[in-house]
Amino acid sequence: MPEPDKSLGRKILGFFIKEEGSDVAAGTPPAPSPTPTAPRPANTAPTPQPSATRPVAPADKEAIDPKFAEHLADVLAKNNPPGPDYFEFRETLRSLSNLGLPEDKQFQAAWASFKALGGSNDMTTLTKTANQYIAALNNDRDAFSKSVEAALSDRVGGLQNEQKRLQSENEALEKQLVDIQQKISANTNRLQAIGGEINDQSAKITQNRQNYESTFEHFTEQIKSDITKITQYLK
Repeated sequence: MPEPDKSLGRKILGFFIKEEGSDVAAGTPPAPSPTPTAPRPANTAPTPQPSATRPVAPADKEAIDPKFAEHLADVLAKNNPPGPDYFEFRETLRSLSNLGLPEDKQFQAAWASFKALGGSNDMTTLTKTANQYIAALNNDRDAFSKSVEAALSDRVGGLQNEQKRLQSENEALEKQLVDIQQKISANTNRLQAIGGEINDQSAKITQNRQNYESTFEHFTEQIKSDITKITQYLK
């Protein structure tokens, strides 16, 4: 299928979106178009157009995204068949919208103009082609929904996996931290106990040394005394 005519896409966009600064948006009725623009032949080469996003009127800004509006207009342009159809009727109807005619008169006048310009005399041509455009939009929405699901699975799914991994790591680290804190607490208690034991053992060892020295002195003094007496008495 050939690429859509960008100029046709811009025109179709104007059927749905009122641009800031346009006659319609400013409240000035445009001059009626006696003849709608001829439809694009199926084999017409695309006309290059600037790719910048076109602003929409303030009332539409909250509900309509300009980039998606342009995309959907291009989808409709891509599915625009040769010959007058619903869009040519809608263009004529738009040109009559600010003339003060009742709505039924606007539709009747647009229908008469459509037929006079070579459109089908069968009114179902309008509803049939309008439903074909709705079907094209529905197909595009299905494709867009699949791309959104794929993006969610790829990007959000990856982030969710990373989130679970980090949560598991944090839980493991928190458990390690609890174990470390318990170990530190046990070591601190043991250090305090060791301090008391050191003092106690030092006192006991010192006392044993003193007791040993006293006993040693007692024994040696006894022996020395006997030696003195032996040398004195046994000559």
